Amino acid sequence: MTELVASGALNDRLARQVLAAVLAGEGGPDEVIASRGLAVVSDEGKLAAVVDEAIEANPEVAGRVRSGKVAAASALAGAVMKTTRGQADAVRARELILQRLGQSG
Repeated sequence: MTELVASGALNDRLARQVLAAVLAGEGGPDEVIASRGLAVVSDEGKLAAVVDEAIEANPEVAGRVRSGKVAAASALAGAVMKTTRGQADAVRARELILQRLGQSG
Protein backbone atom coordinates (compact mmCIF):
# COMPACT_ATOMS: atom_id res chain seq x y z
CA MET A 1 0.00 0.00 0.00
CA THR A 2 2.82 2.38 0.88
CA GLU A 3 4.43 1.81 -2.50
CA LEU A 4 1.14 2.50 -4.30
CA VAL A 5 0.75 5.83 -2.49
CA ALA A 6 4.42 6.76 -2.99
CA SER A 7 4.17 6.01 -6.72
CA GLY A 8 1.04 8.13 -7.09
CA ALA A 9 -1.18 5.20 -8.04
CA LEU A 10 -3.31 5.92 -4.95
CA ASN A 11 -3.92 9.01 -2.87
CA ASP A 12 -4.47 8.82 0.90
CA ARG A 13 -8.25 8.73 0.60
CA LEU A 14 -8.24 5.92 -1.95
CA ALA A 15 -5.62 3.99 0.03
CA ARG A 16 -7.93 3.95 3.05
CA GLN A 17 -10.71 2.49 0.90
CA VAL A 18 -8.38 -0.14 -0.52
CA LEU A 19 -7.07 -1.06 2.92
CA ALA A 20 -10.60 -1.46 4.29
CA ALA A 21 -11.51 -3.73 1.39
CA VAL A 22 -8.35 -5.81 1.80
CA LEU A 23 -9.09 -6.23 5.51
CA ALA A 24 -12.67 -7.21 4.62
CA GLY A 25 -11.28 -10.07 2.52
CA GLU A 26 -11.94 -8.68 -0.96
CA GLY A 27 -8.47 -9.63 -2.17
CA GLY A 28 -5.07 -7.99 -2.44
CA PRO A 29 -4.57 -4.28 -3.07
CA ASP A 30 -4.20 -4.68 -6.85
CA GLU A 31 -7.36 -6.78 -7.04
CA VAL A 32 -9.36 -4.26 -5.01
CA ILE A 33 -8.10 -1.33 -7.09
CA ALA A 34 -9.07 -3.12 -10.30
CA SER A 35 -12.46 -4.38 -9.13
CA ARG A 36 -13.54 -1.06 -7.57
CA GLY A 37 -11.87 1.24 -10.11
CA LEU A 38 -10.00 3.12 -7.41
CA ALA A 39 -6.84 4.18 -9.24
CA VAL A 40 -5.88 7.84 -9.29
CA VAL A 41 -6.96 9.66 -12.46
CA SER A 42 -3.67 10.93 -13.81
CA ASP A 43 -4.36 10.56 -17.52
CA GLU A 44 -3.57 14.01 -18.85
CA GLY A 45 -6.46 14.07 -21.34
CA LYS A 46 -9.11 13.02 -18.84
CA LEU A 47 -7.78 15.33 -16.17
CA ALA A 48 -7.61 18.29 -18.56
CA ALA A 49 -11.23 17.71 -19.59
CA VAL A 50 -12.41 17.69 -15.97
CA VAL A 51 -10.35 20.82 -15.23
CA ASP A 52 -11.91 22.60 -18.21
CA GLU A 53 -15.38 21.62 -16.98
CA ALA A 54 -14.63 22.97 -13.50
CA ILE A 55 -13.38 26.26 -14.92
CA GLU A 56 -16.42 26.60 -17.19
CA ALA A 57 -18.83 25.79 -14.36
CA ASN A 58 -17.22 28.32 -12.01
CA PRO A 59 -16.56 31.51 -14.00
CA GLU A 60 -16.44 33.75 -10.92
CA VAL A 61 -13.75 31.66 -9.26
CA ALA A 62 -11.83 31.37 -12.53
CA GLY A 63 -11.94 35.17 -12.82
CA ARG A 64 -10.43 35.55 -9.36
CA VAL A 65 -7.61 33.19 -10.28
CA ARG A 66 -7.01 35.05 -13.55
CA SER A 67 -6.78 38.32 -11.59
CA GLY A 68 -3.96 36.91 -9.46
CA LYS A 69 -5.78 35.33 -6.53
CA VAL A 70 -4.19 31.90 -7.02
CA ALA A 71 -5.51 30.67 -3.67
CA ALA A 72 -8.95 30.58 -5.31
CA ALA A 73 -7.66 27.71 -7.46
CA SER A 74 -8.33 25.48 -4.45
CA ALA A 75 -12.07 25.84 -5.05
CA LEU A 76 -11.64 24.70 -8.64
CA ALA A 77 -9.41 21.84 -7.52
CA GLY A 78 -12.17 20.86 -5.11
CA ALA A 79 -14.64 20.78 -7.99
CA VAL A 80 -12.27 18.52 -9.93
CA MET A 81 -11.94 16.19 -6.95
CA LYS A 82 -15.72 16.10 -6.53
CA THR A 83 -16.27 15.26 -10.20
CA THR A 84 -13.69 12.47 -10.08
CA ARG A 85 -14.94 11.21 -6.69
CA GLY A 86 -11.59 12.02 -5.13
CA GLN A 87 -9.63 10.08 -7.73
CA ALA A 88 -7.88 12.95 -9.51
CA ASP A 89 -4.20 13.65 -9.05
CA ALA A 90 -4.83 16.80 -7.00
CA VAL A 91 -1.37 18.28 -7.54
CA ARG A 92 -1.56 17.87 -11.30
CA ALA A 93 -5.15 19.17 -11.36
CA ARG A 94 -4.08 22.37 -9.58
CA GLU A 95 -1.15 22.79 -11.99
CA LEU A 96 -3.51 22.45 -14.95
CA ILE A 97 -5.97 24.93 -13.44
CA LEU A 98 -3.24 27.51 -12.99
CA GLN A 99 -1.87 26.89 -16.49
CA ARG A 100 -5.29 27.21 -18.07
CA LEU A 101 -5.94 30.46 -16.20
CA GLY A 102 -2.58 32.04 -16.97
CA GLN A 103 -1.00 31.72 -13.55
CA SER A 104 2.26 30.02 -12.66
CA GLY A 105 1.24 29.04 -9.14
